[in-house]
Amino acid sequence: MKRTLFIVTFIITVHNLNCAKITIEQMQQATEPVRLVCVQKSKVSQEALQTMRDGKLGEEKELKCYISCVLEMMNMVKKGKMNVDSVLKNIDTMMPDELREDTKRAVNVCKDNGGGTKDYCEAAYKILKCFFKENPNFFFP
Repeated sequence: MKRTLFIVTFIITVHNLNCAKITIEQMQQATEPVRLVCVQKSKVSQEALQTMRDGKLGEEKELKCYISCVLEMMNMVKKGKMNVDSVLKNIDTMMPDELREDTKRAVNVCKDNGGGTKDYCEAAYKILKCFFKENPNFFFP
């Protein structure tokens, strides 16, 4: 249900933008429902989120599960594995031009980082950690 709500909200947002590429600010607005759901679900602290926004990933289990929740709800990861086709399609369709190429490169470098990890939170964390290393400007809600 929550995933459906996010998808509908995201589609409406994109439609209202006349199917144009969206800005970082618009991406933040569109992903706000996901962020709120995942904060509540994971019980991650605001301090851990702020540290992540400042470019430093903490090691807290709650943060790792927040990352997993966000990536799953955005259809970037399923069961700890990156959904490469979906991610690349979304990059081409919606990513602002200034972020597109660096993000695609990060996908190619990081796509297998969660593989072999049975803990989905840990797998998602490894993927995002790689993304931040490869593309410090990567947008994450």
